Amino acid sequence: MGAVRVVLIHPLIPQNTGSVGRLCAATGTKLVLVEPLGFSLEDRYLKRAGLDYWPWIDLEVTPDWKTAFGNGRPWLFTAHAERSYTEVAYAEGDLLVFGCETTGLPADVMETVPSEQQVRIPMVNANVRSLNLAQCAAIALYEARRQLGLT
Repeated sequence: MGAVRVVLIHPLIPQNTGSVGRLCAATGTKLVLVEPLGFSLEDRYLKRAGLDYWPWIDLEVTPDWKTAFGNGRPWLFTAHAERSYTEVAYAEGDLLVFGCETTGLPADVMETVPSEQQVRIPMVNANVRSLNLAQCAAIALYEARRQLGLT
């Protein structure tokens, strides 16, 4: 099953997904993309952002988030959560879940996953709405790997 998996629900921007793919290739982490996607997997920007690492990305594309979650424990990363991503204990098989760049996580996902499994990456400047998707994935993944002794 692997240490943790990164799940992107309805990503829109191919460069972000390409950067997350490169991150997953570098760490040996499975990347799960939940359709619909805002781009084709053949998109030149996606490939450019992932450079020539696509052969080393363990990629799965699923039709819906319920399939993507499978039997893993999801951690939803959202700016609206009260709990910090550093206040949880990650375990093997956990899912680090991120939503669409423009709208965040779908309401049905937020309503289904308990609030205790919804976390945020703290930001000091209230004028900044959010961090870039690829930045968030990197911050979260390396914290989970640190806790699991994989860094």
